[in-house]
This record gives sequence, C-alpha cells and structure tokens, in this order.
Amino acid sequence: MLRYISRRFLHLLPLIIGMTFISFLIIQLAPGDYFTRMSMNPEVSRETIARLRQEFALDKPLIIQYLRWLFNICHLNFGISFTYHIPVISLIKGRLLNTLTLSISVMILTWFIAIPLGIFAALKENRAPDRLLSGLAFAGISLPSFFLALLLLYFAAKTGWFPIGGATSIHYEEFCAFGKFADRIHHLLLPALVLVICSFGGLFRIMRGNFLENLRASYVTAARAKGLSERKIIYKHILRNSINPLITIFGYELSGLLSGVALVEIILSWPGLGRLMLEAVMSQDLYVVMASLLVGGFLLILGNLIADILLAFADPRIRYR
Repeated sequence: MLRYISRRFLHLLPLIIGMTFISFLIIQLAPGDYFTRMSMNPEVSRETIARLRQEFALDKPLIIQYLRWLFNICHLNFGISFTYHIPVISLIKGRLLNTLTLSISVMILTWFIAIPLGIFAALKENRAPDRLLSGLAFAGISLPSFFLALLLLYFAAKTGWFPIGGATSIHYEEFCAFGKFADRIHHLLLPALVLVICSFGGLFRIMRGNFLENLRASYVTAARAKGLSERKIIYKHILRNSINPLITIFGYELSGLLSGVALVEIILSWPGLGRLMLEAVMSQDLYVVMASLLVGGFLLILGNLIADILLAFADPRIRYR
C-alpha cells in the first residue's frame, strides 16, 4: 500500500506540470494582457507599461514565462496580483477556505442523505416511498444549479430568511464564539442547499441501483440459506459491496462539486475561489488564474488518490502492491 501511494505521489508531478502548462498556454493565447488594458489609460505612460511588463517577465517568450512561474511555484511564490497588488497566496487563502468549507459541507450532507435514502428506496422498490424519492432525485438532476440558485436567491430576497451574499454579517466581530459559528452557518445555508439538491439525485440513483443489483446476487441467496439475519445480510454484505463504486467516484465528485460551487458562488455572492477566478479571468490577472487552476487540479488528483486508498480498505479483494 505504501509503495502504491508513493508511486501515485510521483505521478502527481507530471500531471500538475502538464495541466498548468496547457492552462498557461490557453490563457496566453487570449489577445492582449492586463497591461494592454492599462495602456488605454492616457495617464499611464508607455515607459511605465514597458517597465511593468519587464518586471513581470511578460516581455519574454511564452516558455520562459512559464518556466519562471514554475520556478517561483517550487519556492511557494505564487506571484503578485496585477489587480489587487498583493501576493496571490494572501489573496486566495481566505477565498480557498470559504470554497473548501462550502464544498466539504455539501459533500458530507449529500452523502449522509443520499446513501441512507438510496438503501431505503431499494428496500421499498416500486412502492410509494421509492417512487417519491426517485421523482425528487430526477427533479434534482434535471434542475441546473444556476437556475435553482436564482430561484432560491429570489426566495431569500422576498422572505428575508437567508442572508444574500457574503460569508459573515457586518457585525460579525462583535459576536461571541457561538454567535460567530451560528452566523457562518446561517450564511452557508443558502449555497449549501442549492448544491445539496443538485448533487443528491445522481448519488441517490447510483446507490439505489447498486443496492438492487447486489440484493438479487447469488451470494445473498446463499447467505439467507445459511440462516443469516436479514439485518446482517443488508448492512454487512450488501451495503459493503454496493458502496464500492461510490468510493471510486469520490475523486470525480470532488472535482465536479468544485466546478458547480464556482457557479453558485458567483450567483449567490459567496466569497469563494470561483468568484475570485471569474474576476481574475475577466481582468486577465494571470497569476491569480494560474494559482486557482493549480489548487483545483491538485484537489482533483488528491481526491482520486483518497478514493483509491478508501477503496482498497473497503474491499479486501483489492490489493495494491
């Protein structure tokens, strides 16, 4: 197992380099750069623009720019934001924490809701609870996250039950520790609700399908013939085999959730990485875009690695040597 994890970490390096180089190339193919827009300001001289381009090495060939950026990344230097004039690492640190808080909360809630309900629906196959839950799952799959976010945003504006935008209230610093925690949860509810509704359907359908498939398997018939209790058959044998495919898609679930979070962050004004990345792309803030892509790619690869490790522990038939 340790050798397998070591090999996967070694594979991480070429994947990150390939992903960042392609992203860097695509960004640079766009016409102009941040300083092209600045040059339209008559108050900024050409000499200043040329000096800034030289300072950020944007006057160098593309491959030199990328190697310089990669060298700085190896020294944990993510560069300076063109727009905010502060280190990129300081800029994305708080935003990344908000995005991870939202993503992890949604993932935990979705899995804790979808898996038990998927088992329940499979045990009540073709009966009223199964039909109701399947209908709700199809509705969640069919609704685009941005449309649902707009609907709930309108609902929040009309009722005032949920705060619109931000991660904390204006008077957040005046609250006690419990008040600060409750305030953050209150602001988290609306974006989390949107993403849980949109993520629930797919996971529910997979769990229900896997459980039904294993419920009809020959080993279940053999276990019943041996006199094992139904509870033991369901929760020890069927559940364990049904959950393996869900562990496999864990990494993809994380990356898909991050992309969905970005859109919901923009609509609901959640101060996360997705909103920052959109602003950086619109203003061609190169180093902020690259840092955001690097973080997203690393989380995807890390999610896949965690999924493989969990699968190895969950299924004794799998052995990594």
